[in-house]
Amino acid sequence: MVNIKELNPDASPQAAYGARLRKVRESRGWIQDHLASLVGCTGRHISAIETGRKSATLPFSRRTDIAFDLVGTPESFEREWREIRHGSMLEGFPEYVGYEGRAVEIRLFRIGLVPGLMQTREYAQALADGDLRRGSVTPEQAEERVTFLQERQAALVRPRPPMVFVVMDESCLLQAVGGPKVMAAQLQRLEELAALPNWIIHVAPFEIGVRRAFDMPINLLTLADRSVVAYAESQMQGYVEREQSAVVPMLTTYHQLQGETLSQAASLAMISQLRKGIP
Repeated sequence: MVNIKELNPDASPQAAYGARLRKVRESRGWIQDHLASLVGCTGRHISAIETGRKSATLPFSRRTDIAFDLVGTPESFEREWREIRHGSMLEGFPEYVGYEGRAVEIRLFRIGLVPGLMQTREYAQALADGDLRRGSVTPEQAEERVTFLQERQAALVRPRPPMVFVVMDESCLLQAVGGPKVMAAQLQRLEELAALPNWIIHVAPFEIGVRRAFDMPINLLTLADRSVVAYAESQMQGYVEREQSAVVPMLTTYHQLQGETLSQAASLAMISQLRKGIP
């Protein structure tokens, strides 16, 4: 008789993932070896994940969703993996990232800080270190944030990359993060991105005053079916909006804001001048 280990899903998020994996598998009447053949691993590996001895990966979770026909559903294992992996992130952000990876157009507006997708590792690390000093994250969570950001950036490098439109408030360029060397490298990164054919970068100067349409960061994603997803966040919470009646006016406002910004050439001139002026 096979000795089946009793699972405790309350022990950890990984344990809950494993317990649900076993429950879904058994509900299909499948043995571990059968699921393993569908996802491209061994029955021993399935056992290790179900019992919490090994952690699932994103590729494993995606293949499991395909095997169980759970792709894109609230019960998907990819969704659970992201919730585990990015538990230190704001609520709503892991869901947004799932859309970001499939977007054909990305529109960003930022105040105060360079957008994450444009940050150098050193700039991102300086921000994470600041959160660590304030005690708002653990050392592990700080490192996770930086690593996760690099994964998001890498996902943009693909055969058909998305068009990325960026509007940065002038404050993004002037707020010192990590010291002169870090800021000089970050400004140079902005110049390098602007030279790519799929990046359009504009600076919203302080002079536009009340004509600045947004008072908080906003992300707008256009998907392959031309639907638009919006993401906004406060200090404590992120929110994904998919209702088109709410999202389309945001897209219109974004276009209006672009009309108030400096041209890309003038924006790059400002960035270059600031970089050269750093001691």
